[in-house]
Amino acid sequence: MIKNVSADILIIGSGLAGCAAAYKAASAGKNVLVLEKMDYFGGNSNLAGGGYASSDSVLKYREKFNLEPDSWQLHAEDTFKAGGGIGDMALIETMAKGAPEGLNWLISCGVTFTDALNQIGGHSVHRAYMSDITGRQIMDKVHAAAEAAGAVFMNRCAVTGFLKENGRVTGVTAVRKMPEDGEGETEDEKLTIMASDRVIIASGGFSRDTALRQKYCPALTEDYGCSNHEGATGEVIRLAQQAGAAVTGMEYIQLYPCADPKSGGIDTCGFHAYTGAGYGMIYVNQKGERFVNELLGRDAVSDAQVQNCEKPTFAVFNQEIADILGLSGDEIERFTKVKRLYAADTLEGLAEAVNIPAGALRAAVDSHNAFVAGEKEDDFGKVRGTTFHLLKDGPFYAIPQWPTVHFTMGGLKIDTKARVLDGQGQPIPGLYAAGECCGGIHGKNRLGGNALAECVVFGFIAGECRR
Repeated sequence: MIKNVSADILIIGSGLAGCAAAYKAASAGKNVLVLEKMDYFGGNSNLAGGGYASSDSVLKYREKFNLEPDSWQLHAEDTFKAGGGIGDMALIETMAKGAPEGLNWLISCGVTFTDALNQIGGHSVHRAYMSDITGRQIMDKVHAAAEAAGAVFMNRCAVTGFLKENGRVTGVTAVRKMPEDGEGETEDEKLTIMASDRVIIASGGFSRDTALRQKYCPALTEDYGCSNHEGATGEVIRLAQQAGAAVTGMEYIQLYPCADPKSGGIDTCGFHAYTGAGYGMIYVNQKGERFVNELLGRDAVSDAQVQNCEKPTFAVFNQEIADILGLSGDEIERFTKVKRLYAADTLEGLAEAVNIPAGALRAAVDSHNAFVAGEKEDDFGKVRGTTFHLLKDGPFYAIPQWPTVHFTMGGLKIDTKARVLDGQGQPIPGLYAAGECCGGIHGKNRLGGNALAECVVFGFIAGECRR
């Protein structure tokens, strides 16, 4: 038996993009239903590091810390450049313009941020706001905001196809896994869900589908780790293609350079290793030598690791940088016990701990310190920043790191109104999309902090409805 369900707005996926769209549509008085195939809500956004790139916010950190000027135009330029100059500039500008409003909304939902504005790889200025709560906690807050606005969420419900009438998407078919009864048996519920206004795809990327990613990037075999949650398998993108949707940039899949070499996951240490580059942290290989400009985009750093290094490489820093990053003594003790972090009072002791040549590590640190002090240019072309610190006084730390499959830049082709386009570049009536399931914004490579911004900005646009 097939159960019939209806709503004004049907949203596929309960991550940040889906919740932003749900909040916007429900706030306009629409009847909103959000489908989530997993038995938990939040999707990949639960694993987010909490970085949000924006040229401005109600926090006014740029003025507070007397940092260099920024603008949405510069944010867009950096995004276009980092993406290899192939991103859709109209989409990029839409994201950059809308990023401050999206950040302010997160703040209004109760999301808090550290008292700092960071410069991370690929950004030409300090632009990354870093949340001091976890991705799961962020999602709890925005999920609550969407529910408070009137949105209804249904989990364990997987979309199996799109319904169309006279060229317009009118709903979906789906299967919902029901809880087991007392005898351990269950019967899945088949659904037909109609949407009188629109269907919004916010189902995320496809990093967990090894076959699909190898179709476009054969080198990304199952030997690579993956930072995504288990549900990032991209089947809704394929279903949308069957309904006439076009895709773009599917071959561009991003590696994150600072993941745990053993698990492939991105943990607290991985986030610190990435963010610390803006404060003078250096990356060295197993020879104890630097091998890259640490402030390059994730693609360039990852490529340098894979092509020129053996697994793992190390992020090296000292207590001064650890304090700036908010790495607590309890965390240091916990991470050193499981060898996710190595610590020593001296550089020589650190080199011994991670089994790299002490002389080479000392030379790398001394050379970088001379650059930070203004005595020489950087060996890898890094531009001197006002927030760089000398690696002079201990204790010293090293975080092992290695690239992991992290983000799929490609996906459904959309326009600036978040409408999904067909193969002729025309909007498919009734079908919208937002978040990582979309392509065209990031080009060949995504800048850190742009994922959350993209999700909120285009989630808002997709969910924008008249009362």
